[in-house]
Amino acid sequence: MMRAFSALLARDLKLAARVGGSGALSLVFFLMIVVLVPFALGPDLNLLSRIGPAILWLSAVLATLIGLDRLFQSDEEDGSLDLMTGAAVPLELVVLAKVLASWLTTGLPLALASPLFGLLVALSPAAMGATALTLALGTPALAFIGAVGAALTASIRRGGLILAIVVLPLMIPTLIFGVSAAEAALGGTVPFTTPLAVLAALSLIAAVVGTLAAAAALRWPE
Repeated sequence: MMRAFSALLARDLKLAARVGGSGALSLVFFLMIVVLVPFALGPDLNLLSRIGPAILWLSAVLATLIGLDRLFQSDEEDGSLDLMTGAAVPLELVVLAKVLASWLTTGLPLALASPLFGLLVALSPAAMGATALTLALGTPALAFIGAVGAALTASIRRGGLILAIVVLPLMIPTLIFGVSAAEAALGGTVPFTTPLAVLAALSLIAAVVGTLAAAAALRWPE
């Protein structure tokens, strides 16, 4: 089982590197939002610094949606998904490998780049580190929630808008606790570890429920 999991993970990472698509596009989209927001709010550095973690988190949520509709759709189009569904390997393991590869090429780069982008919204070094940590813990939840929408819309051409409508409401708790944890690190009334622990729990729950739900959606007859 682990051999099949590793092979699927390596396959999707190679495909992502060869296409060069969603990961780079997500980073560019993330940067565009972070750059545009200060233009809309004006040159108030205190305001930008105060709401900076929320800007970075909202940008990460929207950037995660880029290319998410292709998570299963490309395999559906070339017939690979039918082979994966009928293989001896559990479909849940296939989903887990594909979502992990998607997070490694999309969510993790967003978390790693967030301290650099934090300079654009006047974040302090402590806020940059806290926001990066919350994104590293919270973006897996976004990936697994998005996988459910991607599985539901795998057979629908141009299903990106439907996918966004389905998964965005489900991503709100992760967004709330991600921003709360980042703000708590800056001296809020709640200890930093409390919302951070909830955020980690949300990612674990999303990993289990999202994997099972996405696999069930892929088995669902058209």
